Amino acid sequence: MEFIHHSYYPGETIAAIATPPGEGGVAIIRISGNLALDVASKVFTGPIHQYKSHTAHFGSIFNEAGEHVDDVLVLVMLAPRSYTGETTVEIHCHGGSLITRRVLEAVLLAGARAALPGEFTFRAFMNGKMDLAQAEAVQSLIGAKNEKALDAAENQLKGALSKSIVSFQKELTQIAAILEAWVDFPEEGLEFATMEEICDQLDILCKKMEQLVATFHNGKILHDGLSLCLVGSPNVGKSSLMNALLDKDRAIVSPIPGTTRDILEDHLRLNGVHFKLSDTAGIRETSEGIEQEGIRRSKLALQQADLILLVLDAHRGIQEEDEQLLNLVPKDKTIAIWNKVDLSYPSLPDLHFQTTVKLSAKERTGLETLHDAIDRLIWQGSVPSKEEILITNIRHKEALAKSIESARRVQQGLVEGVSPEFLTIDIRQTLSELGKILGTNVGEDILSAIFSTFCIGK
Repeated sequence: MEFIHHSYYPGETIAAIATPPGEGGVAIIRISGNLALDVASKVFTGPIHQYKSHTAHFGSIFNEAGEHVDDVLVLVMLAPRSYTGETTVEIHCHGGSLITRRVLEAVLLAGARAALPGEFTFRAFMNGKMDLAQAEAVQSLIGAKNEKALDAAENQLKGALSKSIVSFQKELTQIAAILEAWVDFPEEGLEFATMEEICDQLDILCKKMEQLVATFHNGKILHDGLSLCLVGSPNVGKSSLMNALLDKDRAIVSPIPGTTRDILEDHLRLNGVHFKLSDTAGIRETSEGIEQEGIRRSKLALQQADLILLVLDAHRGIQEEDEQLLNLVPKDKTIAIWNKVDLSYPSLPDLHFQTTVKLSAKERTGLETLHDAIDRLIWQGSVPSKEEILITNIRHKEALAKSIESARRVQQGLVEGVSPEFLTIDIRQTLSELGKILGTNVGEDILSAIFSTFCIGK
């Protein structure tokens, strides 16, 4: 369902199921708006208007026809002390999908409107309970694929990123005020700071913002995960390595060359990072039609992968098909793996890769060394700490990049003696781009795009 950003009507009462679909012990129906108590009182047996805020009460839900629907627990949260900032009622009913839907139907017939995707969080944003960066962190928190991604989302939800952006805004606002004063009172000879001091201040500020932008590499890894592709010629042990990494028999292992005809995919978590692991068909020259298609797909997966594991057979050494692959794979994102070191093998040549690992997929030895090699290759510098502020959202990265670009223009303009009235345009643009991150300067199209990705009930 596409979220269309309508004009905001403060207090309009909405309702939705706030828990995932399916069966469970408890499900929650959330009601928010000025008439939340009135709507709930029409379906609940207890005197809801008399309840104190943040209290829970047992009772029953009846539908419009007076039929008993379920015995429930009701929580009342009076404005502004709620997630949305509006008066909110939560109905905790039994967790079956049918019973949950019936409770929601009763609530909607009592006067609430069905909430749109992300509308509860949208209202929290509109009512000042959180800024836009924190609202986006809610979705990241729900969709976190690993512990490190969860830590990054929690950090952003607590306002760590927002505080950094606000500090940038404060410094830029001070510079903007000086430039505006130069424009408005040129004859007064006002000089709150010299041109050199402002240039130095802008340079320091831009470097801070550039450092934050640089965290996007690590932030994207945590937020989106990585694609990890196993490539090699037939019978080097790719499928055995996939099974060893997953610690289960996912791929068929056979001594017959060309067993893997299509790409096998599974999901893997290594050292807190989510990977989409692909085992590809062995790449070689062949006239067999199905195998040719598998090889074509293998080469495409190789091009699209974030990280490549090039598997070689240490026992048989480098063959002509291996030579072709060594020239095909990009060395900056490839780990060369000598497999089958449990068997006898000759002296192995230097492959001139940044990282080379020896292991036995069959005996499952050397896997920890491979894990460490993957870690070293994917992280720029060191693994991010739990407290580190990371950019995980491309929208934030682009806004910061544009802000830096505008600030650098101001700095260059000061050096070249550009008239202050032109520099004030760029400094305002810098502040405007930072405002987009917090939601103080965003259009309805951006809000629609952001909140449309949320689930209904959040």
